[in-house]
Amino acid sequence: MSAKIIKAEVFVTSPSRNFVTLRLTTDDGVIGIGDATLNGRELAVATYLQEHVAQLMVGRDSRNIEDTWQFLYRAAYWRRGPVTMAAIAAVDMALWDIKGKMAGMPVYQLLGGASRTGCRAYGHASGTDTESLFDSIRYEMELGYKSIRVQTSVPGIEKLYGVAAQSQSSGERYDFEPANRGDWPVEEDWDTRAYLRHIPTVFESVRNEFGPELPLLHDGHHRMTPREAAQLGKSLEPYDLYWLEDCTPAENQENLRYVRSQTTTPLAIGEVFNSVFDIKDLIQEQLIDYVRCASTHFGGISPLKKVMNFAEMYGIKSGFHGPTDVSPVGFAAQLHLGLSIHNYGLQEYMPHSDLTKQVFHESLSFEDGYLHPGDAPGLGVEFDPEAAEKFPYAQAYLPYNRLADGTVHNW
Repeated sequence: MSAKIIKAEVFVTSPSRNFVTLRLTTDDGVIGIGDATLNGRELAVATYLQEHVAQLMVGRDSRNIEDTWQFLYRAAYWRRGPVTMAAIAAVDMALWDIKGKMAGMPVYQLLGGASRTGCRAYGHASGTDTESLFDSIRYEMELGYKSIRVQTSVPGIEKLYGVAAQSQSSGERYDFEPANRGDWPVEEDWDTRAYLRHIPTVFESVRNEFGPELPLLHDGHHRMTPREAAQLGKSLEPYDLYWLEDCTPAENQENLRYVRSQTTTPLAIGEVFNSVFDIKDLIQEQLIDYVRCASTHFGGISPLKKVMNFAEMYGIKSGFHGPTDVSPVGFAAQLHLGLSIHNYGLQEYMPHSDLTKQVFHESLSFEDGYLHPGDAPGLGVEFDPEAAEKFPYAQAYLPYNRLADGTVHNW
């Protein structure tokens, strides 16, 4: 069977939100698709692919996935960064998709087969007060989720990440897609001391209502200093969190040494990371418990599998980022990986909108709290370019924070 790539096409579409998709076609008509979505900077990646990568794919042997990855990473000289790695990720996914279709097998079989019957997922609950939060948790549990991320409004903070009640011009849930359409990002506010006072009382209420068995998670969204993160982790210890996510910006990996020394609350880090160099020390020094990296922003399936093999030596598990700002293609890619690796932990799962599903046709299933990518050859997602054309790109920005004195804070 021939495997030469003869066409590389880039699509930008906006069914509810913006997605960047790469489609590679071989000379015998096999099509592979990859996700290159970078929320708020989609056109930068689309241009990188169109102007610098697409022509390099034509004529290449689609079977040589590792060689192609190394070529795109090492030969460009300027390495890493979210734009570059999202572009490489799209190529990597598309090549795995082609290889699976050529073999007549789902990608997880090519990665070593299934290590479990399904991937346990967690859902997102949020509320502006205790009553609405409890209703949201019950709703997520009725959908089948057996692990729940809990986010809540905080007295004194008018607009806060992760709370679904906030309005969006797109009509989408804010916690599912915080990027608001328009030509300027929405400004939000932040008060760390108010947050640190309030959050432990919320988890106390949740535990009193739902008992000790329900796995609970919380996202700090990079808002705290290491000392503040340590304080929060320690104050949440009585409530037995499954993990505390992104408690502090981890670009300086040494920050986590202090947090780790002060609390036994499990830590999850990595959704904004782009390469192993961002997370290497955190794994090797066992400063985290879960790897949050997403295949779309980390260079694809190939490097993320290597990182998880590395993490396995230290008893660290996966907790891959799974929001709607990775497309169904990117989500499927990491779901195949999660099904195959031994050190799987938990998968974030935000179902994509009905409009998104008109463009991306998924074969995954979600039943009784567990995900499965399906057994269709390749990644199990088909892209409809004609449907994609009905949803043109729309400018959208993620929000940003200012403190009470006007200082821009971490978002």
